[in-house]
Amino acid sequence: MGFAVDEETIRKYKRAGEITGNALKYGASLVKPGVSVVEVLDKIEERIKSRGAGLAFPAAASINYIAAHSAPVDESEVFHEGDVVKLDIGGEIDGFVADTALTVDLGNHEKLLEASKNALYNTIKLVKTGVDVRSLSREINRTITSFGYSPIKNLTGHGLDKYVVHDEPAIPAYDTGNSIFLEENQVIAIEPFASSGVGVVVESGEPTIFMLDHEKPVRSLTARRILKEIKSLNGLPFTIRWFYSEYPKLLVNEAFREFRRKNMLVEFPPLVDMSKGLVAQFEHTMIVKGDKVIVTTMVK
Repeated sequence: MGFAVDEETIRKYKRAGEITGNALKYGASLVKPGVSVVEVLDKIEERIKSRGAGLAFPAAASINYIAAHSAPVDESEVFHEGDVVKLDIGGEIDGFVADTALTVDLGNHEKLLEASKNALYNTIKLVKTGVDVRSLSREINRTITSFGYSPIKNLTGHGLDKYVVHDEPAIPAYDTGNSIFLEENQVIAIEPFASSGVGVVVESGEPTIFMLDHEKPVRSLTARRILKEIKSLNGLPFTIRWFYSEYPKLLVNEAFREFRRKNMLVEFPPLVDMSKGLVAQFEHTMIVKGDKVIVTTMVK
C-alpha cells in the first residue's frame, strides 16, 4: 500500500525542492578560493528563507576528506585552491523536506565528481514503485567503482517524512542483501559519495550541528530563550551558528555547554574518510510515482 500523499502535500514537496535546488545552484556560484565558508552558508540559508521556506537542517560545506556534517562557525575559514567542496542543504515547506547536495571542484578532480554525479543520475533512472532498493545500491556501487573510486559504505540515501530528514528506507552504496521495496508516493533522497580513499567515514572533530533529544530545565536566561527557539523547529536539526547573531557569542557557548552537559542534544560531528581520501557527493530528493519519479530538487 502506498504512502498517503495528497496533491497539496506533493505541491509543498515540489515547492521546497524548487527553492532548495535553486539555493544550491546559487551557493555553488559563490564558492571560490579566498571566500569565507560561513559567508557562503549564511547566504544560502538566507536565500532559502527569503523564498518562503524554512531550513530543514543547517547548510553544510564539507571540504576534501570531510564527507558530511561540517557547518563551520569560524568566520576566518575560507575555501582554498584545490579544494573539493560538498554543499549539502535542506529546505522545508510546512515540514515537507527537500534535501540536495553537489560538489564544487576548486582543483582538478573532475573524474571524482563524475563518479558521484553519474552514480546519482544512473540510479535515479531505476527508481519506480515496487523496485528493490538492492538494485539501486548495486547501481551506485557499480558506477562509482567503474571510475576507480570507492563508494562510502556507511553513508546512505534515505527516506524523508514530515519534519523528518532521515527516515526509512536506507539506500546504501552496496548490496546488503536486505530487500526493501519502494512504495507509491514514498519520498526519498539518493546521495552517492565517491571517495579516493577506503570509503568508510568516522566521526572527527567538534560538532556544530545538533538535534534536541529531550528537554530539561536550564538555568540561564539565554539558554531558556535558545531552548524555546529550538523547540519551535519541530525536531529538525540546527547549528550553534544560528544563535550568534541574536545573543552574545559567550552566552550562546555557555548555553550549549549546559545543553550538552545535561545530555539534551543529539550531536553530529564532522564525518571524515578514515584514510583521508577526497570525497565527492551529489544528491536529489524525489517522489516515487509509478514508473516515473518526480525529482523535486532538480532545477535548470
